Amino acid sequence: MKSILQQQCEQLAAERYPLHMPGHKRRLAPAPGLGCYAFDLTEIEGADDLHDARGILADAMQRTADLYGSARCWYLVGGSTAGLLAGIRAAAPFGSRVLVARNCHKAVYHALELGHLIAHYLTPPVVAEFGVYGSIPPEAVAAALDAHPDVRCVILTSPTYEGVQSDLAAIAQCCHARGIPLLVDEAHGAHYLPLAEPCGWQGGAVAAGADLVVQSAHKTLPSLTQTAWLHLNGSLIDPAAVERELDVFETSSPSYPLLVSLDGCTGWLAREGTAAFAAWRARLDRFYAAARRWNHTPVLGLGAEGQGFFARDEGKILLRIGAAGAADLRAAGFEPEMVCGPNVLAMTSPCDEGTALDRLARVLERRDRTEPPVPRAGALLPPPGPARCTIAEALGRPAALCPLEQAVGRTAAEYVWAYPPGVPLLAPGEEVTPAFAAAVQALTADGTALHHTGAGTAGTLAVLA
Repeated sequence: MKSILQQQCEQLAAERYPLHMPGHKRRLAPAPGLGCYAFDLTEIEGADDLHDARGILADAMQRTADLYGSARCWYLVGGSTAGLLAGIRAAAPFGSRVLVARNCHKAVYHALELGHLIAHYLTPPVVAEFGVYGSIPPEAVAAALDAHPDVRCVILTSPTYEGVQSDLAAIAQCCHARGIPLLVDEAHGAHYLPLAEPCGWQGGAVAAGADLVVQSAHKTLPSLTQTAWLHLNGSLIDPAAVERELDVFETSSPSYPLLVSLDGCTGWLAREGTAAFAAWRARLDRFYAAARRWNHTPVLGLGAEGQGFFARDEGKILLRIGAAGAADLRAAGFEPEMVCGPNVLAMTSPCDEGTALDRLARVLERRDRTEPPVPRAGALLPPPGPARCTIAEALGRPAALCPLEQAVGRTAAEYVWAYPPGVPLLAPGEEVTPAFAAAVQALTADGTALHHTGAGTAGTLAVLA
């Protein structure tokens, strides 16, 4: 008998086509049927142990490493979050300094918090038309490393939630020339592997030589939610340190259905990936050919703003159509991944139904003929204020709530972010700036819900007492 939750989830799934993760799009299950009772095991004889893999799990992880071309691969059942926490802890000793892209996911900030790390931020340029971060220039990384030669690792996100890529090969070369490891959050780029390169998915972190690469298989590939990979390259990171930290941050009772899903995804890629990626590229090419004819529907990467990117993953379709446009998509039978301010994100994958993007293009084309363009995003991403203390210090000190307008000039005692994408607009220990207050007001006016970790009340902020 189906549970109430299962019935509710199935009803939601049946109502609209998923332009969102997980990447299997509810169409392709590498472990057919996922009647998981039959293989929901524990670490019995012959089943191996994820935290000391020497048998069937070690073989499975080697199959994935071979497919991606990495030296090592670890299966993650706690999502990319577990890989980021463990990887950063392995690369950066407690209390050390790190160079961090400002547009990293909240899991990276949690790693900074837990490790009492001192962060020096790389803030990418903002694409004003959409209010999203662009690529990080390699020369900015080089300058920051020269200014802070004692950092223990560099942490970047590429591709971003919106699909923006940075020149990882040049950045890795810059880091390695100084003996500093590069950790890349490639959660949204698990589809960057050698067999996908002929179809345009190039510039992945593993091929670029990044030392640690975290990928969420479930986001763009046919694997179950919560499954991810952690790849290792080079000799700057001790694999024993990675395994020790994975033992800390992952459950001691890993789910075998999730592990089976990861190996099933690897097998699917090896068998069918080449054809699937070619078909995905053809679907995207048809969509973007249609999008170039629109007059009032901005699409990230098709305008002049795209000239400032190093590269962009076209599998992420970012539309400036606002909440009304998202409502039109839902009325037409589509559910987008994200609605944030004026932006609506549609996530695609190699598992999409063959005509889904053609139908999406027709819906948007009809809308383009009748609706005026949504205004530009404006200043939705404020530059970080000066850091007055570390994140860990700010969270350990007494705090008080005050109205947002009175918080300007004070030191934040909480995180504030929109989720998704989960990139903090404000981190503990930073000065609250007028630009932050303006961004909060603009996002709130657009109907975007912001998550506060301390205040919990709209219009207030937790600051150091």
